[in-house]
Amino acid sequence: MRKTVLIATCLSFFCLMNLACSETDVQKLTKLAKSGDAKAQYNLGYMYHIGQGVPQNYAEAMKWFRKAADQGYAEAQFNLGAMYDNGLGVPQNYAEAVKWYRKAADQGNAGAQNNLGSMYRNGKSVPQNYTEAVKWFRKAADQGLAPAQFNMGGIYYHGEGVPQNYAEAVKWYRKAADQGNTGAQCILGAMYDIGKGVTHNYAEAMKWYRKAADRGHAYAQFNMGAMYGNGEGVPQNFVKAYVWWSLASANGNESAKKNLDLLRSEMTQQQVAQAQSEAAELWKQIGNSNK
Repeated sequence: MRKTVLIATCLSFFCLMNLACSETDVQKLTKLAKSGDAKAQYNLGYMYHIGQGVPQNYAEAMKWFRKAADQGYAEAQFNLGAMYDNGLGVPQNYAEAVKWYRKAADQGNAGAQNNLGSMYRNGKSVPQNYTEAVKWFRKAADQGLAPAQFNMGGIYYHGEGVPQNYAEAVKWYRKAADQGNTGAQCILGAMYDIGKGVTHNYAEAMKWYRKAADRGHAYAQFNMGAMYGNGEGVPQNFVKAYVWWSLASANGNESAKKNLDLLRSEMTQQQVAQAQSEAAELWKQIGNSNK
């Protein structure tokens, strides 16, 4: 019952704010935005982006983000880059994404620094350059941005632009994990599980897997099932293994689906019924990984 170590790069994300959305608020915000107020333009773009107080409209979001970005508003520059990166409201254009990420990154915007690092790491519209990726990831990570700390962990884990160093990878994954980054929590659990960069410790592995699993992380749920299925750090318990693999399977983990089929042959009908009941109850509490 092999476990999965997931090492990945965070996807791009948006810099967003919580805003009031009454009709009067929208009217006031629109008036300010039309008068040239950059912050109002940015906020109005955000509201169109998510459809808060106005119909969702990516083209309108782009229009207002651009107006604010052209005035040097870093958060708008970041979001404009993310719109081009994801092809929202405009055709996907990595060169434009890089241009706007760089403008925001040069102003110290941590999200833009992280995403610019990802562009260099993956060679999107720029030559693949791990040294540049590390530079930008570190700038964002040093500001406390969890996705950048997660990416720094991956950089050291793989030795991309830096000497491979599992202890350094653990350090950065822990920083992100302590902020609730589920990917980092899962990987930190895996590193304790296999003793990479840290002393092998099943109890610590279970602790970090559980944190991520409780928030719907499919790989962590799969690994929780494997810990119980193999009796690693916990007494072997096929019912609990079945419960966690059921959740992982519901979240799209194909290995969990296969393991469930194998596990049923080792369980009584009563145990399967108990596990299915417990899985259904836990699903109500946790839900899926896209929540």
